[in-house]
Amino acid sequence: MRLSTFITFLLLALLSWVVWEEIGLKDWVARLKEEPARPLDPAFLRLSPLEVAALPLAVRFDHPMGSQNAALTYNAQPFRISRHLGDDLNGIGGGNSDLGDGVYAAGTGRVVYAGIPGQGWGKMVILAHRVPDLEDLTQERVYQTVYAHLDEILVEPEALVQRGEQIGTVGTGGGLYLAHLHFEVREGPYVNPGQGYADSPLNRVSPETFIRQRRGAPDWQLNAPPNIK
Repeated sequence: MRLSTFITFLLLALLSWVVWEEIGLKDWVARLKEEPARPLDPAFLRLSPLEVAALPLAVRFDHPMGSQNAALTYNAQPFRISRHLGDDLNGIGGGNSDLGDGVYAAGTGRVVYAGIPGQGWGKMVILAHRVPDLEDLTQERVYQTVYAHLDEILVEPEALVQRGEQIGTVGTGGGLYLAHLHFEVREGPYVNPGQGYADSPLNRVSPETFIRQRRGAPDWQLNAPPNIK
């Protein structure tokens, strides 16, 4: 090795050491390695064909509050009123009288999200369901029911839940609202907490219509939920 080449190499090595030690790149790399992994953003999750096939078949849906006929509740802000993408369900006492009341799975399904997705939502549970197509019963569709502004979440991710099983309690969205349940029904396999208001319905459908079409029983009949364990 020529002397000039050796000196150049030595100077470069010395400069690299100075940059590493004095400017703080070593500390930056160390902090980067210690930084905890960011939580997976569910906005980009899609149920795989195998996950869809493993979903329980939901042949009947009931209201998620009050009773299977939504007794002792009222819909304070229905679907698509003022760009709303769900129903806001309240106890008939109004105000915070329903704070802590039970929230129940509208249909047999699997928990695909349980957590706090962001500002304005509070605690949220999303259930995915495999549902017969009303126009062709040999075909099936994927629907998701969304339960938001919860005070407590009583189920774990991936849990299999029965129709009528308690999955949470009515909350205030972390103190942002008077107590109520924001309830949505969405079509498709994409798991995305998303938004509660939009100019178009996106992939949401009317919860009230969806349940009325899929109760599978007369209004007066209150069957026990099926045993799926």
